[in-house]
Amino acid sequence: MHPILFTIPGVDFPIRSFGVMLAIGFLVGSWVFTKLVEKRVSNPEKDVPRYGQLPVWILIGIVIGARLLYVIVEVSKGSPVGHQYIDKPWTVLAVWEGGLVMYGGLFGGMLAGSWCCFKNDIAIPGAMDVGLVAGFVGYGIGRIGCLLVGDDYGAIVPPEFADWSFPLVLHVPNPLPPGSLFGDENAGQVLWATQPWMSLNGFLLAALGAFLLKRRHYRGQVSLILIVGYAIDRSIIEHFRGDTLRGVWFGGAISTSQLISIGAGTLALVILLALAKRRDPEPI
Repeated sequence: MHPILFTIPGVDFPIRSFGVMLAIGFLVGSWVFTKLVEKRVSNPEKDVPRYGQLPVWILIGIVIGARLLYVIVEVSKGSPVGHQYIDKPWTVLAVWEGGLVMYGGLFGGMLAGSWCCFKNDIAIPGAMDVGLVAGFVGYGIGRIGCLLVGDDYGAIVPPEFADWSFPLVLHVPNPLPPGSLFGDENAGQVLWATQPWMSLNGFLLAALGAFLLKRRHYRGQVSLILIVGYAIDRSIIEHFRGDTLRGVWFGGAISTSQLISIGAGTLALVILLALAKRRDPEPI
């Protein structure tokens, strides 16, 4: 784990691996988005510049939405982090230190992206299909930052699984490197490797989406399938999580992400079933 890659000399400002991986994920995801658009629009010379504005808007929505939901959860729980945000409101802006909720980012990115589509006369369902495929590529890369900084860690594995290897389990170093978010209580422990599982989940969903783009029956179908898939996968992974930073509800039976997964996944599945016979033209 390498929470801090290096410190800028003279200003003593740490460059954290979490922020670096988020930036790389955004750049790669934007590149994938552009390539997918180029292949699918009917007039690349005219359409590609219009679609090219979407990644920046989506990034803004992701960061604001993911951070906002994280802050809301922490403040509502009355956690030490939540009290910090109340006492020192400017620390809410320190997103490079970690503290983002994927579902907040998903909804924020969708809202900001939809606004950009509205401004540029872009069909929202088609843009969402391509955007989520590219977005899950960036998500998979960004989750590597969670591993490097020690965020979103798994629970302590039962003794009979302690000899398993990465990427099934993660042997946390002791002592922890400076800036680690694993927490002192996890130093030297063997945890479920939930961070690389989430990265793999992102890459698999991106691959599934790319496969479905060529076979979809209507614009928006790919997005709905990916939302259902993510809701299922994320709910399963949450069972192996060891941190409570995202909130735990109903006496510890369900996490914030699982609660949102139930709602979002169910809604997407209902829409899929309702549109089962729909057929749309192919262009994005």
